[in-house]
Amino acid sequence: MRLLHTSDWHLGRTFHGSSLLAEQELAMDRVVQAVKEHGVDAVLIAGDVYDRALPAVDVVRLFDRTLARLVEAGAQVIVSSGNHDSAVRLGFGGALMESAGVHLRTRLEDVERPVVLREEGQEVLVYALPYLEPRLVGGALGVEEGGHTPVLRAALERVGADAAARAERAGLPVRTVVMAHVFAAGGEASESERPLAVGELDRVPATLFEPFDYAALGHLHGAQAPLPHVRYSGSPLPYSFSEASQSKVGLLVDLAAGAPAEVTALPWPPPRPLARLRGTLEFLLTDPGLEDAEAAWCQFTLTDPERPERPMERLRARFPHALVLRWEPERERGDAALGYRDRVRRDAADPALVARGFVDHVRQRALNPEEDELLTSLVHAAQLEENAK
Repeated sequence: MRLLHTSDWHLGRTFHGSSLLAEQELAMDRVVQAVKEHGVDAVLIAGDVYDRALPAVDVVRLFDRTLARLVEAGAQVIVSSGNHDSAVRLGFGGALMESAGVHLRTRLEDVERPVVLREEGQEVLVYALPYLEPRLVGGALGVEEGGHTPVLRAALERVGADAAARAERAGLPVRTVVMAHVFAAGGEASESERPLAVGELDRVPATLFEPFDYAALGHLHGAQAPLPHVRYSGSPLPYSFSEASQSKVGLLVDLAAGAPAEVTALPWPPPRPLARLRGTLEFLLTDPGLEDAEAAWCQFTLTDPERPERPMERLRARFPHALVLRWEPERERGDAALGYRDRVRRDAADPALVARGFVDHVRQRALNPEEDELLTSLVHAAQLEENAK
């Protein structure tokens, strides 16, 4: 039995104001192509299909087309809801889609309702847990403690009991796969995930998944494995510059009778690379070693002691896909290290110096000679008018 583990599609997401719909269409093409090339029996989507609870029409159409293409390619599709999804909207039409091979699991009641995949000699039970918000499902699960761990533990106990009962009835080897949208302890987060709780209260022990043959997790956008058989596929595209160094993949999971799950990563490089560049504006505009970044989405950190004029406009002349600009000046110690209040006190006897310091503080760069001359003349004119009263 061969599964393709994916998660966190976040269809409809933008990247610092830029639409990603074209890139997401290419990502969906890769999923479909993987099914065709590798003979995938079922595609797993472990939560966060959409980026928001009410996705745009063109985004819903993209998901609809992708489901149809995956089924046409010969795979069943198993989808669970994530914390970004509206469980009700994502689950609409689930009963009808079931017969077509698309299995939507978005309700607490679905926890004990596996998708049963059969091949000669074994049966694979896929339990797709929707995102379980503790405040909403704790009572139904009989959990009095707060937090994600007690809720997940209770849900997995139900899964384990149901799987054991089915194995006894089946009379043949049964493998269990669990899909869940959680933050497993030991996982590495990025800037693009929405926290599930304040602080680290959303962390759950990866060992909760030890009784199962494979755990297909979603929520964290980097591919990683808290345990050998407990894995995150990560998102198919990078959704923040903190993911610039991540390798995006889909995970092929082979379940052979009597053998541990075998996992193979399929590389899915982003359609447009990400680059995080740092230096003075002059360096960034002239260094020939940055030529590869000219086609990338770029985040810049300027280190000029004073903020340059029109920096983003000038950067985009070379890097047309520049999206983010930060300024972290590397100043020498001395006068520039004084706080604004200290400089005002120091210059209090000269109103022109105070005015100049205020403009410098607000704009984070010094006045040019013409601006300095104009500001000084205005201050002097104000002083003369005040003295004439």
